[in-house]
Amino acid sequence: MYFVYVLKCSDKTYYTGITSNLDKRLNEHQSGKYFGSYTFSRRPIHLVYYAAFTDVNRAIEAEKKIKKWSKAKKEALINNEFDKLPNLAKKKFK
Repeated sequence: MYFVYVLKCSDKTYYTGITSNLDKRLNEHQSGKYFGSYTFSRRPIHLVYYAAFTDVNRAIEAEKKIKKWSKAKKEALINNEFDKLPNLAKKKFK
């Protein structure tokens, strides 16, 4: 099983990652195991979203997609506001 997850950091930013052991990885983020990582100086972190995948390639694809999303689109996902996702994906032209 593989997990794509989104963390909310103390500075109100989001971090998206992938792991095969969600509990272990969350503990690593929270404890600051990796000095210099994105979440190290933004602790405490909170898990706000995760999805499970049986296929690692699908999980990697989902992680890459979510990482490119705007903060507003990530928040719609986190809040289960799936109907908002298509609109948030549209580019706005002036």
